[in-house]
Amino acid sequence: MSPSRFTVVFILVLVLAVTGPGLLLAQSRSRLVRIAAASDLRFALEELTARLREAQPDLDVRVTYGSSGTFFAQIVNGAPFDLFMSADMDYPRQLAARGLTVAGSEFTYGIGRLVVWVPSMSVLDVERAGMQVLTDRRVLHVAIANPETAPYGRAAEAAMRRLGVYDSVKPKLVLGENVGQALQFVQSGSAEAGIVPLALAIAPTVRTAGRFWAIPLEVYPRLDQGGVVLRGAADIDAARQVRSFLLGDAARTILKQYGFSFPE
Repeated sequence: MSPSRFTVVFILVLVLAVTGPGLLLAQSRSRLVRIAAASDLRFALEELTARLREAQPDLDVRVTYGSSGTFFAQIVNGAPFDLFMSADMDYPRQLAARGLTVAGSEFTYGIGRLVVWVPSMSVLDVERAGMQVLTDRRVLHVAIANPETAPYGRAAEAAMRRLGVYDSVKPKLVLGENVGQALQFVQSGSAEAGIVPLALAIAPTVRTAGRFWAIPLEVYPRLDQGGVVLRGAADIDAARQVRSFLLGDAARTILKQYGFSFPE
């Protein structure tokens, strides 16, 4: 080996000897928290986790989005999540009753709202017609989340029944696996209108793409959204840290911006 090549190799070995333990230590300090989150949280939680990473860079937060009912079934069957954020507080309570959660870790992070949403270029006057717009002859498909697994789907069905349009709209219903997919159906043109969470309708990337009418709160069951730390969490302390952040003032400010209100 030539002297110059020997020098390069020596320097590389020296650098690795100095920095290697530090790199390994940094990696060992990364604390994984896997969150199963309701789809209406996608945009709000992306902002929340970005803020959390700034505040606590040692936390490695990974989020999977879907319907709350589907996550409930998966967790009961041993799915590897650390924190569950549901669109219906009843699911975390049921998990607690089964002994699958950390005692006392249940929390309510917000109250959700529903809207009737149409694309911005639609000729439908959703702001004036409200729920009745779904009965318009030009509306051939109405997208909602599947009521069997999604709390927002059940709430949408309840609102339609209360406002007297369900029977005429039922043949038009297109069911998404979750509220995110229901919104995609309308955005893609597969449905002319949909009933989706306010949190999605006012998200930065969606706000200018559509128009909506807020469904009165009194016509559907209150959407108390909550979470819980799961008993099988790989790092319960890290999951508790995320929980504490979600209940803090900074998180509440962000959630409020996405249309969530809070219990008294």
